[in-house]
Amino acid sequence: MPTWSWIVIVVVAVVIVLLAVVVVAAMMRQKRSERLREQFGPEYEHAVETAGGQRAAERELLARERKHNKLKINELTPESRARYIEAWGVTQAGFIDSPSKSVSEADRLVTEVMRERGYPIDDFEQRAADISVDHPKVVEHYRAAHILHLAQEKGEIGTEAQREAIVHYRALFEQLVGAGGSEVGTNDAGADSTKEARA
Repeated sequence: MPTWSWIVIVVVAVVIVLLAVVVVAAMMRQKRSERLREQFGPEYEHAVETAGGQRAAERELLARERKHNKLKINELTPESRARYIEAWGVTQAGFIDSPSKSVSEADRLVTEVMRERGYPIDDFEQRAADISVDHPKVVEHYRAAHILHLAQEKGEIGTEAQREAIVHYRALFEQLVGAGGSEVGTNDAGADSTKEARA
């Protein structure tokens, strides 16, 4: 067989191998995208918006997973869980007399539960990112509550917005303590906030 035949065979083989590598890489990227989209739900779209694109968002979400896997997240003891549920009831009951204090207390309580569970609590954005790995469906409630809490500190919101903040905090609180709506109760604004938070 002439030399040029061998060269053609080698070139064709290299092209086939390169095409196979490209196809496999594309399939792996697609599979990873689907897994992240399924795992993070609405948080996936939030990450795409804030990161400026799908690839950057997926890198961010994968980094969150890696960081989260290094954390030691603990379940609450039954005693701690009961104590937090009771504290939430007091916070919620205080809404009628002092909505501002209740919103601040809800923020403090959620942060305290996160700390006890083992989440780093230094920075809000980092807390939201860490929570998104375990609780991607409620992290949007946490962000909304935080925005309302910051607005409250500036005196920019009224009682209805404060009620919304409590509803948002409660959605995350229930996930963190592992409580269903019947254990935590209804809010003093007169509605079952679990249903509102999920609407």
